[in-house]
Amino acid sequence: MLATMTSKGQITIPKQARDALQLHPGDRVEFVFDDDGRLFLLSASRPLASLKGMLPKPARPVSLEEMDAAIAASARK
Repeated sequence: MLATMTSKGQITIPKQARDALQLHPGDRVEFVFDDDGRLFLLSASRPLASLKGMLPKPARPVSLEEMDAAIAASARK
């Protein structure tokens, strides 16, 4: 995909890229360079609901005491 930069430094993100990133007017994007100098465009606006199911469900419920112990153990490191 190609895009042309205006004299003001603005670029229109091609529709195919906007659709792939699920970008909508007003959304924020992040430009990230990797160690090889490649540039990546990331969606910085992600609805909270889109995160559902990203992590596996725990095998068993974790108690508040277990959470507190894990936090305390991490703080000691």
